[in-house]
Amino acid sequence: MANNDNVQIQEDEVFSFKILIQQWKQQLLFTIGYWKSLSAVGLLVAIIAVTYAFFQPVTYTARTSFVVEDAKSGGGSLVSALSGSLGIDIGGMSGSNSMLAGDNVLELLRSNSLIKKTLLTNFDEAGNTTLADAYATTYGWKTKWKANSKIGKDINFNIKPLTRLEDSLLQVMVAHIKEKEISVAKPDKKLGFFELQFSARDEVLSKLFCVNLINEATTFYINTKTGRLRKNIDRLQARADSLGILLNRKTFSAATANAQTLDVNLAYAAPAVSAEINTRDKFMQSAVYAEIVKNLELSKTALAQESPTVQLLDTPEFPLKKNKISKLKYGALGFFGGFILMGLIIFYTIDLSKNK
Repeated sequence: MANNDNVQIQEDEVFSFKILIQQWKQQLLFTIGYWKSLSAVGLLVAIIAVTYAFFQPVTYTARTSFVVEDAKSGGGSLVSALSGSLGIDIGGMSGSNSMLAGDNVLELLRSNSLIKKTLLTNFDEAGNTTLADAYATTYGWKTKWKANSKIGKDINFNIKPLTRLEDSLLQVMVAHIKEKEISVAKPDKKLGFFELQFSARDEVLSKLFCVNLINEATTFYINTKTGRLRKNIDRLQARADSLGILLNRKTFSAATANAQTLDVNLAYAAPAVSAEINTRDKFMQSAVYAEIVKNLELSKTALAQESPTVQLLDTPEFPLKKNKISKLKYGALGFFGGFILMGLIIFYTIDLSKNK
């Protein structure tokens, strides 16, 4: 009796599955019967998509690739080389103190401070317009700000220092750039190459922003990396200059004192003692001066060794890559998207009505 029940259940399941397939076929044929309505909806969505693509502005993408050469990071140990051949990055696991080493550059180039400094660089050779002014004009923000009841005036970012209002508007631009227009990536994690891309509605603006951002990041990195050594060199240079002046004066004093001893009466010891003191002081100052100059040269050599090099591999050149939305592509996607979406609605509406 149990076996008969199991057979009956299996037959019911097969029978129900066949009925479901038949219902789907009927619903599909019924849905296709509305092809005119489906085509009309697809055409409507296609028109909307083409209209959207028509009003989308053209953007230009500037691309820069670079590599950071650091004296300390060059070479590598045998263990690092062997681990690299096995696919293990010991250098990355141990961390890095370098500002532009590893993946730190990804956040450095996207930092608010560097983007802000870049926006405040000159857009034209005369220096009357900044990148921030050109950016706000290109995107129509200056007109909106002037018409805004809370602002209601012309905004100029070329005036220093910036007011609270201008600084807040600058932060709006920085946020917009970070969210939609800038991209920093490392194409291959095993290599030290980085790629910066920036897209804007103005071709000149896009190129200048990309180039100036790299320059600002390079200056910031080198100053941070070599700041301590530069301060030490400036201090030693100041001491060497002052000692050089004192040594010259002492040399003249010693020469004068020695000349006076030629005609002096030998019974008087004071002129001879004065000449000896001046000569002794000159030799002492010469020794100190020589030591400071030696330390100065050593510090300069260390600075040359510590100074990293940011080598640009590819720089943006005109004409830049033009990003234009294809109206034909958007129209085709809109048509098929609307056609399929309306078909699914009709298909499942029929299914729901039958289940009722």
